Amino acid sequence: MINSMTGFGRCEQTDGERKVIVEIKSVNHRYCDINIKMPKALNFFEPQIRTLVKEYAQRGKIEIYITYEDARQGKSSVKYDKALAGGYLQALRQMQQDFDLTMDIGVSSLSRYPDVLTLEEQSVDEEDIWHFIRPAIEKACQGLADTRAREGQRLRDDLIAKLDDMVTHVDFIEERSPGIVDKYRTDLENKVKELLADSAIDQNRIVQETAIYADKICVDEEIVRLRSHIKAVREALSSEGAVGRKLDFLAQEMNRESNTILSKSPDLAISDHAIDLKTQVEKVREQIQNIE
Repeated sequence: MINSMTGFGRCEQTDGERKVIVEIKSVNHRYCDINIKMPKALNFFEPQIRTLVKEYAQRGKIEIYITYEDARQGKSSVKYDKALAGGYLQALRQMQQDFDLTMDIGVSSLSRYPDVLTLEEQSVDEEDIWHFIRPAIEKACQGLADTRAREGQRLRDDLIAKLDDMVTHVDFIEERSPGIVDKYRTDLENKVKELLADSAIDQNRIVQETAIYADKICVDEEIVRLRSHIKAVREALSSEGAVGRKLDFLAQEMNRESNTILSKSPDLAISDHAIDLKTQVEKVREQIQNIE
């Protein structure tokens, strides 16, 4: 089934120490344009996030907002350099012996010497972070896909109704068109009779003029192509995958055929239906812009 390019998805996930919120929204766009706003700490995962999102959406302008909180971030551990402390202590003992001093060094004073005690920040486990945030991204993407599918179904129903209305106008034009030629021939014969009075009418000339007129106003080819395009749109609306571009092309072709029918029409009733036909085609084109 077809999908709309308009949708929204959200997921919030926590494990006590960490929390991630993912929000995704999409609107119409000719291509797949993905913009991601997230903390710098997650920038490393941008390629994976883009690849993941494309599994759920092939077209549209997609905005992704990710917030990430980690209570473990910023924590540091104290490291003790035993070798360095031993070096300091050995040097102090040597000073005691050389100068006959009192040994008053203790743990607290020794720890104050440079680099004996250091603070070391905990390393970031990127794989662990990805395993934590990925399910949230997937759930938000699934929510986006679900809303796009529901909106797509509504678009499909609306387009089918418009196509049915278009067929009604095409049927009327097709049924009425032959009578226009017959009426033209009758009117032409009557006019010639009035002009020539009792003179004989050249039936060959009447036939020739009628044929020229019939060719001029004939819309048989346009009707055949229009019916073919309507059928192709129906089939596309029942197919899987992204069909928006194909539908846009078909809508342009339908618009071209309806314009030609309107320009050729010498009959008021046909013109009215051709105008209504063109109006529906325009509405179809507008709706198609929302389809993935």
